[in-house]
This record gives sequence, structure tokens and C-alpha cells, in this order.
Amino acid sequence: MELGHVVVLAGGLSYEREVSLRSGRRVADALRAAEVPVELRDADATLLDALSQDPPDAVFPVLHGAAGEDGAIRDVLELLGIPYVGARPDACRVAWDKPSAKSVVRRAGLSTPASVALPKEVFHDLGASSVLDHIVRRLGLPLFVKPTRGGSALGGSVVRQAGELPAAMVGCFAYGDAALVEQYVAGTEVAVSVIEHAGEPRALPAVEIVAPGGRYDYTARYDSGDTEFVTPARLTPEAAERATLAAVTAHRALGLRDLSRTDLIVDESGEAHFLEVNVAPGMTETSLLPLAVSAADLDLGTVCRDLLLARFP
Repeated sequence: MELGHVVVLAGGLSYEREVSLRSGRRVADALRAAEVPVELRDADATLLDALSQDPPDAVFPVLHGAAGEDGAIRDVLELLGIPYVGARPDACRVAWDKPSAKSVVRRAGLSTPASVALPKEVFHDLGASSVLDHIVRRLGLPLFVKPTRGGSALGGSVVRQAGELPAAMVGCFAYGDAALVEQYVAGTEVAVSVIEHAGEPRALPAVEIVAPGGRYDYTARYDSGDTEFVTPARLTPEAAERATLAAVTAHRALGLRDLSRTDLIVDESGEAHFLEVNVAPGMTETSLLPLAVSAADLDLGTVCRDLLLARFP
């Protein structure tokens, strides 16, 4: 089979637009190197007409954030009858909502930090001070606060003292209307990417993240040269196996397809704790899935081409 017309979708209007554009350019360049004809398109008002008038063989969505990962764009692609790489819309909706994803993987047997998810209105209606006091009593300290939806660590912060919690909530609500507050688990931060081959998920080598000051925030992910990525992660064989199993379990339990990236903390006992999963992992020069592809001695363009061919009827 040959792909004659492939569209890589990037951009959009989420907070992660610039990262998405960088990811899209990386995927498009990798596919061209694999001799796949590629058109890079933004998710704007011209998209539907373009796809309808000249339907591609398949689409590779590299849209991050809302619309790109909440299933909406994929719903549109299904309406148009255009094959695409990645999870179906219903699976995206569950994975995109972090509390829902945590519930699903917990039922599948994975460990995930205890947490509470509350919309902004609850803090307003019940009194922020009282709600925050009860959160600290129930979950203890330290805590990690992040939006229930979104990526690139936008709006996320560590809370080590109770007095830091109000500011963390304000920062979180700047990027979403609901906050996930979970117990902070100390350990090694790793990301395990999963690529499907012939319908079977395969975990790539875990990438260990060593961020400056221990904060793997937006700057550390995309703008700082100080973050160290170690692949394979410096884990014991038993801990590495647990991390691999956790990523594959999450991929299957959430009904994902083609590719995903699961973020984990491996504690000092070697147990892997699920944090969240990404259905449209970053593909920039500092993104974790391409690093894992390279560590597995694979070519990014070939991997992306094979994923497209798996969707090509």
C-alpha cells in the first residue's frame, strides 16, 4: 500500500498551539524523510472545506489541548469518513478528563495518587478557605494541583505548605474551570510511550525526566536546556517492568489506539503510580515519545508512516 496524500493536523486555538505547531512540523518532516507526501494544515475555518474537496488518504492529528485531545476533531474526521491516527472520540473524552482516567485505571489495578477534583464554583459557593482546609486534612502535604483537563503542565504546581495552596488554585483556575488536587508522590518521574503494531500495544523504553529544581513545567519541557532526559530510565529491572506494564494497562483499559504516552512516578519501593495519559503526545525536539522511539532504535518517520498505513483502508 502507498500513501498518496496525508494531512498532518497541527495548531488549533488551545493554550498549547505553539507546541502543537512544533510537533506538526516535526511529524511532517519525519514523514517526508520516509517518502510520504505530506500536507501540514492548521485546524482553522478552512479545514472542513479543504478536507471535503480533497479528502486525504489519512490524517495524523498532532493537536494538543482542547479539541485536539478531547475527541472533538476526531468526531469531525469520522463524520467526513477520513481515516486518522490515534484514539477514537469516546476514548479521548475519558482520557482527556484526568479524574475519569484515574478512575478507569484504578479499576484496572493501577496505583494512582489519592485526589479530589472540584470545580471553581464549589470553592466560591462553599467558601475557599474551608474547602482548602478540608483538602489538607484529608490528603495531607505535599500536594500537586493541576487542571482536570489540559497538558504541557500548564496550571500545575507543587504545594508543600498549606499557605501555598490558595495561590496554586488561582494559578490552576487560570487554565481550567476545575482543579485536580492529588497527593504528591516522591520518586522518579518517567514517561512510557506505547506504540501499536498489528493492533498490539508495545511499550517503548521509559524516559526519565530530571528537571531543574524538580519542576517539569512548561518552560522545562519546551524552552529550557537544563532538563535532562535519561533513556532508558534508571530503574531496576523490576521497576522498569512495572512501569511498562502500567503504561500498557492504561492504554488498554482506556480503549486507546495507535499511540499514547503515560506519565508515572516510580517511588523508592519500585511501585509505579499513574498520573495521566496523553492521546496526542508531543512530537517536538524535546518531547518524550520521539526520545523513546530513538532509544528503541526506531525511526520516527517509519513509525508514523506505519501508524498511518494501519488506518489506511
